[in-house]
Amino acid sequence: MVDEDVRSRLREAARAHEPDRARMRARIERGMAAPPAAPVMPVRARRASWPRVVGVAAAVTGVLVAGGYGVASWQHDDARPPSASASGSASASPSAGPPARVPAARLLWADGSIDPGSKTYWSQSEVTVKARKPLTALTVELRLSARGRPEDTGNWRTLPARDFEVSARERPDGGLVYRWTLKKGRTVPAGEHVFAAQYNHAKGPRDANADTYTVRVANGPERAVWRGDFA
Repeated sequence: MVDEDVRSRLREAARAHEPDRARMRARIERGMAAPPAAPVMPVRARRASWPRVVGVAAAVTGVLVAGGYGVASWQHDDARPPSASASGSASASPSAGPPARVPAARLLWADGSIDPGSKTYWSQSEVTVKARKPLTALTVELRLSARGRPEDTGNWRTLPARDFEVSARERPDGGLVYRWTLKKGRTVPAGEHVFAAQYNHAKGPRDANADTYTVRVANGPERAVWRGDFA
């Protein structure tokens, strides 16, 4: 009888009980916000869930893409791309010392000017090159537009004539092109050097705003190009 009475009271209490849902929800939220306890790793590693694997792979891919873009931008602006291997992938051997484009200011500074001694019918255009390091390769090209109908009368440079291949030719449009190319095996010392082109032209000061020059240099594997005008 006692047991039956106890069981009857328990059933009544159970029917009368209403769970505190707000309190239960708060306990669940606190449990989810708390940092997880350090798990005890079993002998066999647990397999990561598929959504987590996908998320990690996407994050890593994003980092690689962002990093690769910066490198590609840098190589497009300051370096030549490495040669492609037989498999189609780009490769370069640092030990082989491949040529690399570097900022021009690292190797030289250049400027174009008209000699102040130029006359009414004759002028001299000069390209001044300041080599910051000894140069193992050097090509200076001076291009005169057809303005004033220039006619070649000679050229010179402050470096030894025997060290250079020199040419002066007329362009189809009536302009002139002067070129000084350092011979293979010769070296240009660091310092200031001048390359000058001389020519006759129509009477009066000649307009040199359309004239340009290009200087290509190398110091071992480092290569650079400097372009300018006479404006």
